[in-house]
Amino acid sequence: MEEKRRVMNGTGRTSRKHKSKGRQQHTGGKLSKKQQAILNAPVKLGEEVLVTIHGIGSSGEGVGRVDDFTVFVPFALPGETVKVSINMVKKTYATGKLIDIVTPASNRIEPTCELYGVCGGCQLQHITYEGQLSLKTQKVKDVIERIGHQNPDLVKPALGPKEPWAYRNKMQMPVGGVRGDIQMGFYAMGSHDIVQGTNCPIQDDGNNRIAQICYDIAKELDVEPYDEHTGKGVLRHVIGRIGQSGWMVILVTATDYLPHQEAWVKNITNRIPQVETIVHNVNGKRTNVILGPTNHVLYGDGMITDHIKDLRFTLSPHSFFQVNPEQTTVLYDQALAYADLKGNETVIDAYCGTGTISLFLAHKAKHVIGIEIVEPAIINARENARNNGYDNTEFIVADAAVEMPKLYKAGVRPDVIVFDPIRAGCKEEVLISAASMEPNRIVYVSCNPATMARDIEILTHYGYELKEVQPVDMFPMTAHVETVALLSKLDVDKHIEVEIELDELDLTSAESKALRHFKMIE
Repeated sequence: MEEKRRVMNGTGRTSRKHKSKGRQQHTGGKLSKKQQAILNAPVKLGEEVLVTIHGIGSSGEGVGRVDDFTVFVPFALPGETVKVSINMVKKTYATGKLIDIVTPASNRIEPTCELYGVCGGCQLQHITYEGQLSLKTQKVKDVIERIGHQNPDLVKPALGPKEPWAYRNKMQMPVGGVRGDIQMGFYAMGSHDIVQGTNCPIQDDGNNRIAQICYDIAKELDVEPYDEHTGKGVLRHVIGRIGQSGWMVILVTATDYLPHQEAWVKNITNRIPQVETIVHNVNGKRTNVILGPTNHVLYGDGMITDHIKDLRFTLSPHSFFQVNPEQTTVLYDQALAYADLKGNETVIDAYCGTGTISLFLAHKAKHVIGIEIVEPAIINARENARNNGYDNTEFIVADAAVEMPKLYKAGVRPDVIVFDPIRAGCKEEVLISAASMEPNRIVYVSCNPATMARDIEILTHYGYELKEVQPVDMFPMTAHVETVALLSKLDVDKHIEVEIELDELDLTSAESKALRHFKMIE
């Protein structure tokens, strides 16, 4: 345990100092309110304190208190008393580095990965998997009650896989270092420093093989790695995707060309015969976005296929696809169960992506309308519908915040609406338009329980009642949890009258807003 503690203790997050801001606040010899609050905090920078952990934070860190002042401690668990060195003090909270575990939790275990605590990919390897599921269930309960103002007993226990390891079918590894000393791995916790390592226990073994061989090839070819601080260099990322038809390798460069292109193709295909296609992606912008807009297919046709149950999906480099195949089936089955389709329903799938949920719905619905702002995803969705023999689907390239008011104005009245938004949740226009359409059921799929809880609270003001929430663990060993929620129309005798003005709506702008006026009519 001591060895692992030392590993985990070497991962303090480095904070950036804003010197000019501090000087502006401290004028005339007086402290700002923020500075005064920090000065009055019961803990001081560098101080060692004992903290009893009572909860878990959104990123998997332990949450405790010192004199009613919140202290966040990475790698600490609820029920533990820990010795902490305070490394940051803010107005309302502090963070600390774990020094010692005075009273360990009963479900604490030794992490499996030798890089755990250094690599930022996992946050919960130090707790039993049963303990992880319990923490994730409680995490959803907490936000449903605190943010959504709903009964936490509506949250069911989180559903986990039989095997919580080697589940990721997609790998994205940054490349750094210098020429002659290339580095490849995952980012360290709280930074963009690369932790060297190509063997990740939550990755599919195929992705680990792709990572190691591409790393070896990069060294053999003396490839110049990308330096994100200067914006110079060539190779930025190596990406692996494991499909049922074969594997995909994506080499991301900051340059329009890939040096030793033919050698890359020859070496990869000779050493990894499972590779079906190799793509060179160009991302010349100084950004944290991994993929650029331009793809050059070096081998194969730039596509692989994968399956969810009996549905076949064509995946391009930019295609979104869930990374945990086993749990994806669990998640989508739950969404389908909540939709409770009988065969005559019209369904709207807002934020439909490449149409994965849409096709699950189309199997039992009369008509499915998918909405997605990313055009390549819609192209994939239409192709996926054709390949799977579904002609009862319609896919629209649009911002849901623009398209939903349009559909309402056009008289579309779905029986079921499904949401699966990005982490930020749904825009207000989408929620209000959905409620105004008065579907019998709303199914909300979320990768962020907090924003889902916020949106649920909004929907309850427009005639909907939360019936049940099912967490699904798509990402074991991490702090993330997916959820599926069911809302139903509160009273069939109630309806919402909505006026949505579209005169000033710029249909080409994702930022346009519909002007709204509503009232509840009993």
